[in-house]
This record gives sequence, C-alpha cells and structure tokens, in this order.
Amino acid sequence: MGLAEQLRLYRPFNEQEQADQALILGCFGGPEDLFSRQSRLAHMTASAWIVNPGRTKVLMAYHNIYRSWAWLGGHADGERDLLQVALREAEEESGLKNVRPVSPEIYSVEVLTVDGHIKRGAYVSSHLHLNLTYLLEADEKDELFVKPDENSGVRWFSPEGAVQASSEPWIREHIYAKLNEKLRSFPV
Repeated sequence: MGLAEQLRLYRPFNEQEQADQALILGCFGGPEDLFSRQSRLAHMTASAWIVNPGRTKVLMAYHNIYRSWAWLGGHADGERDLLQVALREAEEESGLKNVRPVSPEIYSVEVLTVDGHIKRGAYVSSHLHLNLTYLLEADEKDELFVKPDENSGVRWFSPEGAVQASSEPWIREHIYAKLNEKLRSFPV
C-alpha cells in the first residue's frame, strides 16, 4: 500500500489532523515532487515520538535552528517510506541503535510551518513540512549522542516534561500535548 493510500485510510484524532490530512492529500499528484526538498513550498517529512517501553519517558533533542527541545525527524529526501525516514532520523539524531516502531501505522498527521532560516550557510525560504509522525520505542538506558550540525542535546523527559521543555508554544500545545494524549491509548 502506498503512502497516499495509508494517509487516506488514516483516522484523524482531532480537527487539526482532519484538516491537515486533507491538505496533504490535496498536495499529492501536483506538479512538485513532495518527497524532495526541491519542492520549496512544501515537502514531506517524518517525525518520531520516541518513548521508552514503559511509556513513562519521551526522547527529545535540543534543535539548533528552532532553539527548542523537539521531537526527532527530518526530510524524506526521495524516500517514500516515511516510517523508514523516521527510524533513520531517530538513529542519526540521537545515536540510538535499537529504535523500533511500536506500530508501523501513521501515529499522527501535521502540516508544520517552517520560518526562513540559514542552513549550512545558505538561506532557506519559509515553507511547509507535510509531516507524518510515527510512534517509536527505545530503551532509555541506551547510549545517546549529540549531532552537532542539528542539535546540541539529547535527553529523556517525562511525557509532560517533554511538552514543557519545548519553547514553541503552538507545537507544545497543539502537537506534543496531542501526541501524549494519544499515547494513553497504546498499551505497554
């Protein structure tokens, strides 16, 4: 089953997810390759909400561009299996070697705004991340490391602490709080 079909079958959790699901589906089939950063207005990304097996901790990284504790994730960069993107980014950004999906299904859907910024010495215009989030699991005792070109810290928080650690009010209130609320329905 392709990603567009997975997204069509996804059951939105709330009004935000319903609206964002429709917007992302509406972008499929357009002239731009949504799986490439060359699509400068909007492109696909994948995020990971990484929890420990007991669901009592969430892994966050201190993101250099956003200057905030944030979930891990990144650009599709041509990959159409966004679960694999989320797994790859989780490993690259945290050093975790044994991160695994709690479920292969899409966990959450978001359209995220990205303000213009400088990356690797070049200006990147403001754009949209058409984001799918996956629920991943890892052992909080595994060794972590910083990826200096992207983050300056990686650590475990309580689920509520992860929300409070973020300095991005909209993300904190509308995305991270939602991810934790959904977490309550996943059995340990």
